[in-house]
Amino acid sequence: MSTTVRNLNPVAGALALAFASLASTSVMAQEQEAQAEKSKMEAITVTATKRSQVIYEVPIAMSAFSGDDLDSQGISDITDVGKFVPNLNITGFSAGHNSSANPFIRGIGLQDHLITTDPGVSVYVDGVYLGRQVGQNWNLANIERIEVLRGPQGTLYGRNSIGGAINIITKAPDQAAVTKVSAEVGTRGRLKGSIFTNQAVSEDLAFNFNMGFNRRGGIGEFVNLPNAEYDVGENQEFHGRVSVKYNASEDLRLVFTADANDGEGGTRPYTTLIDELPNGRLYQNGLRNEQTTADPYDNATSTYETSTVSNKANGVSLTAEYDINADFGTKFIFSKRSSEYKAGLDDDSTAVALDHYPERGTADQTSVELQLTGYLGRADFVTGVYWFNEEGSNRQDSSEASFDGGPTKLELDQETTSRAVFVNVGYDATDDLRISGGVRYTEDEKSASTNVFDPVGTIYSSREWDEISWELAANYTFENGLNWYGTVQTGYQSGQFPARPYFLIGQFFGAGGFDNPEAAAIVRANNAFMASDNISAINYETGFKGQLTDDFSMSVAFFNTEYDDLPYQVNVVTDAGFDTNNLIVEQTSRGVEFESTYYVTDSFTLHSSFGFMDVDVQEQNGVKPVAPLTPEWTASISPSYEFGLSNGATVTTRLDVSYRDDMYGEPSSDPRRMTQIDARTTTNFDISYAPANANWDISLYGRNIFDERYDDARLNTGDYILVIKSNDASEFGVRYKATF
Repeated sequence: MSTTVRNLNPVAGALALAFASLASTSVMAQEQEAQAEKSKMEAITVTATKRSQVIYEVPIAMSAFSGDDLDSQGISDITDVGKFVPNLNITGFSAGHNSSANPFIRGIGLQDHLITTDPGVSVYVDGVYLGRQVGQNWNLANIERIEVLRGPQGTLYGRNSIGGAINIITKAPDQAAVTKVSAEVGTRGRLKGSIFTNQAVSEDLAFNFNMGFNRRGGIGEFVNLPNAEYDVGENQEFHGRVSVKYNASEDLRLVFTADANDGEGGTRPYTTLIDELPNGRLYQNGLRNEQTTADPYDNATSTYETSTVSNKANGVSLTAEYDINADFGTKFIFSKRSSEYKAGLDDDSTAVALDHYPERGTADQTSVELQLTGYLGRADFVTGVYWFNEEGSNRQDSSEASFDGGPTKLELDQETTSRAVFVNVGYDATDDLRISGGVRYTEDEKSASTNVFDPVGTIYSSREWDEISWELAANYTFENGLNWYGTVQTGYQSGQFPARPYFLIGQFFGAGGFDNPEAAAIVRANNAFMASDNISAINYETGFKGQLTDDFSMSVAFFNTEYDDLPYQVNVVTDAGFDTNNLIVEQTSRGVEFESTYYVTDSFTLHSSFGFMDVDVQEQNGVKPVAPLTPEWTASISPSYEFGLSNGATVTTRLDVSYRDDMYGEPSSDPRRMTQIDARTTTNFDISYAPANANWDISLYGRNIFDERYDDARLNTGDYILVIKSNDASEFGVRYKATF
């Protein structure tokens, strides 16, 4: 189907901005395109609503980064994106892995990675949902743009998007003959190189291909492993992607894509606080902080199995688009992906073999989506059906893993099948007013099994859910180009089975243990390995977006999101020690988000953003949780200045400053839990030199130039406090890029 981009009025249609969220659609006119070409700001087209729209047409809060934006800011992976979007925080936690990305939007995300858990923020690549977070910290080569959608996206994106969604869109093959190479060398052993080429074989056949290598040295040493393969935090990765586009006819277009990555390295930096919990099991076993390392970025483990991490992933997809006629078209997306990883932590962080959890996991997913899009007079619509299947497992083998010095195990398997049907309709009531709405019906089925204790054996369980998600939106374009929008959105996260059901061991001994031959049968008969209910959300949001002057554009959003059946495990301090409360609560998140671009002069540009969050979690049984890993304030500012030299060359300088406020590593603000994570400010710079009429440029870069060291997460188990450190130490280097 031929893409139709509907702009706003001639002023608003003249621009879009990589950091803006947008409002709704009006009819496109040729003179608006001419105006957009004259604007200082590049008009970005997004597909957040599964239609091609200029960013200001979308009635939701969103940020968009073009591929050029990513390059100029030195953003190389998804984690870096989290530093520059309001109310977005991306951490890396997942069993010490270096390639995981755990996004939290507006107080909703996922700290875990096991197969029975699902994220609260969905990530898509070219329309394909990624079910697992390990290996998701994508290398951002060959990227057309990234879209960050904030707030529940249940109608068009379905399950597991109650916090929002992140869309990664790669460059599609076209007729342009272009080859790009880049190389980067820096401190911390940075060595990075990539090549991208796009070529036309014929008028109807084109392909592009990119491959790359990325290495960064460690941030600490394994002090008790002299032959460790990698240092703490060291990682390297090979990645490649090929895409082929074939125009089978004037109406039918096919795109086939295959990608793969292979990464390995040392466990991410972390340490354990033992002395702070003198009644904890580690302290009672005689361990002390002095047996860890003086430098928290070193690691004192004596177990090789917990010193290395690895991940492999590959996938194929086929996208077919067919124009039924000038007004109607279909789109078919098929994808199949596989991933595997090895990771694990030595939780006691000492040379003593007390709590060690080497771990392996696999996941295989298949998805199919069929869409029908069209225009009916002043209305447009997208409708479709969706099917998703995933099978995966996690293993901690008793021959390697240990708890309290003895063998332990974790076997976790799950198959998930999800089916959905959806429709979204937009209507241009006038040239300035647009209304839209949609509904989605989803059925989920999960079958899971676990074995954490051989005398009990494998426990099986299954459950089905269904959910209806809907949304209503309106936006109005004023004469000055400012856009107002209002929206009500719903979403849900599917129910989940317990990730670490070690309570089954307690039930076994509670039933008499080895003294009762029927104890295992009693545990299986009273199966407590059960899934939770769906988490549902409804979001009320309004905002303004647009270009207020020829030099200034902005977007501001005000939101109030209500969540039901949100599970929190909250540990509180009592006179007797720690008490664990498993709560199902209601949560209200409200706040404001602002983004702007200001062309101070033709050479000086200023990008800025800030977000504020106020999260109120329902109190139960005298316990009032907080949203974990959710800063109250987020902000960024990015000035850039471009000037010409007498020889015709251009020098572009850029500074990027990001701030994330204090937050808590778990759902408790009790200071005695010692899980508060301090605020941090990180600063990057980039100075680029491009000769006149040349096809290359060279840059000096600095990332986290003041070497801000901060915690990514903190978890108080009651026996010890696990402190996950960032792998984001300062780095300086040189980058070279050329285009042929």
